[in-house]
Amino acid sequence: MRILKRIDAYLLKNFLGLFLLTFLICIFILLMQFLWMHVKDLVGKGVEVSVLAEFFVYAAVTVVPLALPLAILLASLISFSNLGEKFELTAMKAAGVSLFRIMRPLVVLILFICVGAFFFSNNVLPKSQVKLWTLIFSLRQKSPELDIPVGEFYDGISGYNIYVGKKNHKTGMLYDVMLYDLSEGFRRTTVMVADSAQIYFTADNKYLSLVLFNGESFENLKDGDGKSNKVRKGQEEQVPYRRESFKRKVILIDFDTDFTRFDESVLRDQHVAKNASQLVHSIDSVKVIAHNRSHDQSADMVKNKYFGRERMRERQLDGEEALSRRGKVPRALSLDSLVSTFNNSQRQRMVKNAIDKAKQQGDAIEYNALLLDDSKRYIRKHEIELHRKFTLAVACLIFFFIGAPLGAIIRKGGLGAPVVISVVMFIIYYIIDNTGFKMAREALWPVWTGMWLSTAVLLPIGIFLTYKAATDSALLNPEAWIKQWEKLKEGWTRLTKRIKKETKTNNL
Repeated sequence: MRILKRIDAYLLKNFLGLFLLTFLICIFILLMQFLWMHVKDLVGKGVEVSVLAEFFVYAAVTVVPLALPLAILLASLISFSNLGEKFELTAMKAAGVSLFRIMRPLVVLILFICVGAFFFSNNVLPKSQVKLWTLIFSLRQKSPELDIPVGEFYDGISGYNIYVGKKNHKTGMLYDVMLYDLSEGFRRTTVMVADSAQIYFTADNKYLSLVLFNGESFENLKDGDGKSNKVRKGQEEQVPYRRESFKRKVILIDFDTDFTRFDESVLRDQHVAKNASQLVHSIDSVKVIAHNRSHDQSADMVKNKYFGRERMRERQLDGEEALSRRGKVPRALSLDSLVSTFNNSQRQRMVKNAIDKAKQQGDAIEYNALLLDDSKRYIRKHEIELHRKFTLAVACLIFFFIGAPLGAIIRKGGLGAPVVISVVMFIIYYIIDNTGFKMAREALWPVWTGMWLSTAVLLPIGIFLTYKAATDSALLNPEAWIKQWEKLKEGWTRLTKRIKKETKTNNL
């Protein structure tokens, strides 16, 4: 009994060390990928180090749902591969310890990790998502840091392109300056050239002051619709322009250099910002609203069916009642016979009214369909996020039952074969999971089908590998496959010889 406890401690020690190492590596790799996607929001903004550190922390928390299953797969695969390569796994089985008993302490650990993953995705991830995307939106709105290069056009100032020939880095004076003012559109571009210029920010850091010295400005005179007011000079038509010479010209440009955060309350109603209970509440509330809206639309269509034909029916009933009062037996009147009683002007007016009512009804149906579609899309997003909180925890358990038996089968330690196999398995999982997610998002599949597709595919693989590892199957042993192939060829040869012999006997 004591030996088994030491085995448990030994297995847990090896696995935890590998798990922490692979988890940090996966976080780093996925974080670099995330930063590459948002590098344009960070470069050249001149934000403080504390803001960048905050961005890194929130981004690292966001990639945990992808890093955790991959780390479990890689750690379990390497751990059991090392045990198999060093014949420690063989020794444990020779001592009467089954594979399921060897995996038992790690299974208990993985179950705790699965529970922690659910609480992480339910409580921590929504808050970090809100803070991360609020920070990203704030960074996107911040003006870039002003650093005008020499010898090339700089377009970092919105609505302006500026060229600087030389720069005095001590005084900040710019020389041989050319400025294209595109703030009023390309057709009303103003070109300014100056011998020198100075750029500085106003005291409130809200505006950029550009002071030009000893220069000229040129502006084409065009109408607002882009047509030039051409004047004829001789035989040619020329576009008039305005030319201005100046000794000193000041241009004030909106250029807010302060970093202003967006209000986090803007994202509070988004699906990524809610936990499981809030998602369920939002789904139920919107379903009630969508059902009431659909019921009201149906009731309105029934009330105004056939675009007012019920009024014709009322008129028909009034006519029958009038005939009965006169002592005449009313006969059944059809719609055609009722319309035939109208003159041409009344018929034309009736057709026009019917067309108008049909258009109104069609517009109302289209508007209500858009509202219902928005509600359905809102519900789908929330249902996808709700299922995702559970699929993360289940994926951790499935990847362990893929990695551990697979490592026990291949028995090749180190980082070579285990890393390759782990990456291939994770790519397969990511493709299947992303496919199911898109199918659910576009309403091509039910949400639960799309979100649990990867689990339905990988679970049988985990069960199959666990069974093969428990029965000491040489699933990935090349020699075993070669032997099976030789047996198959030998059997096929015997079968063909037998068929030929029987055919020859029958012919005789």
